[in-house]
Amino acid sequence: MTESKSRAVVLVHDRDRDLGYRNIGTLVPELQGRGYELDVHSFDYGLGLEPPDLDDAAMVVVMGSPDAAYDESRWITPEIAYLESAIERGVPILGICFGGQLLARVLGGSVAKSEYPEHGFTDITTSLPALAGPWMEYHEDTFLAPESASVIARNSAGQQAFVHGRHLGLQFHPEIDVDVFQSWADAWVRDGIEQDEESVETIRTELKAGESAARARCSALLDAWISGEVVVG
Repeated sequence: MTESKSRAVVLVHDRDRDLGYRNIGTLVPELQGRGYELDVHSFDYGLGLEPPDLDDAAMVVVMGSPDAAYDESRWITPEIAYLESAIERGVPILGICFGGQLLARVLGGSVAKSEYPEHGFTDITTSLPALAGPWMEYHEDTFLAPESASVIARNSAGQQAFVHGRHLGLQFHPEIDVDVFQSWADAWVRDGIEQDEESVETIRTELKAGESAARARCSALLDAWISGEVVVG
């Protein structure tokens, strides 16, 4: 990423524009504080709209989604094509949860239902301090990074992070804060998706107590990615 490029394309995945933006969480102030202008787009609610130009983009950040990265929905296909174009142009991609899964798929890895779904703050194993966690997990699916990638974090549930050149795929949510979690809860209510109430309340309590620490971890991870510290090979 060169200093002359200061536009961060952020792909969100909710049919409600406001909820989609709220999903970006602490990455909004963290990216803006580093001088990046956010160019937010959704291939879901924005299907048919022209996606952001990649020519002068510093990065593409792919956020989470309630949908599965192995689906063949009407909007996933054009999003895959967009990410393929970003890779061809050398634009670094940061994939978060669904975004990490979709990145793995685009690069030749795979995504499937997980035998060990994760919900809540979770520890992972990594040799990189910026990825040490604990990290918020909220997923039913899991990725297998392509053989050409380097897996840089894992736990007993599976792979948690991989790098492929300048691209970074994460299974967890570094952007989490109280409002991000509430935006998920608002979408669950809207869509009639039941959640374990005890688990949800436990996570709310942990987030309220640890929100500033979670943002600090997000900041450190972002710095490590932007600086190239997490690049392998």
